[in-house]
Amino acid sequence: MLIVFFRAVILYIVVVFCMRLMGKKQLGQLQPSEFVVTILLSNIATLPIEDINIPVMMGLVPIVTIVSFDVFISYISLYSKGFRRMVCGSPKIIINEGKIDQSLMKKLRFTVDDLLESLREQQVFDIAQVQLAVVETTGQLSVYVKHSKGTLTPEDADIKVSDDDPPQLIIDDGEVLNDTLALIGFGEGWLKHILDDERTALDEVFMMTCDKSGKYNIIKKEK
Repeated sequence: MLIVFFRAVILYIVVVFCMRLMGKKQLGQLQPSEFVVTILLSNIATLPIEDINIPVMMGLVPIVTIVSFDVFISYISLYSKGFRRMVCGSPKIIINEGKIDQSLMKKLRFTVDDLLESLREQQVFDIAQVQLAVVETTGQLSVYVKHSKGTLTPEDADIKVSDDDPPQLIIDDGEVLNDTLALIGFGEGWLKHILDDERTALDEVFMMTCDKSGKYNIIKKEK
């Protein structure tokens, strides 16, 4: 039983390391090749865990080999558009100027239900609002809504507003996040002054956010 435990821990660490090596994109929307690699890794990793007669190296070697090959393929894709299209495919415009390309839908085996569901995921419930829609290589639908149907922005109304970064988390459960605090241009002295003004101890703060202008929000821990 102890052998199975240690095998599982070793393979877990190796698979997590390999996923990190493949990059953040692997953790988001998967390309076809990345999806295949993910399935292979999960299947290979389970074999030495389920059968203790299989040496751990019989699982580690193919995992490292597959990940190394995928990283190599990724580097080739960076420098070869043709190779990238062959491996990952290319985006397809399924709605152009408000018109649905029905022949492309059949080619992609994209049903009307699939299209409407993908639009709803983009918070678009009326297909008449769509100016352009693109099926990405991940299978996800990107939607551009018609200007006449879009949300009015300050720029449209000729209202001048500043483009500021959103508030950042600077205290997490009583712990000061110094890197984030420095990012918004403040130091520990400023933070101590704010907490003193609020008559709040650091260990009483559940979370605190602040933007670069110094506007902050403090949420205290529940007693």
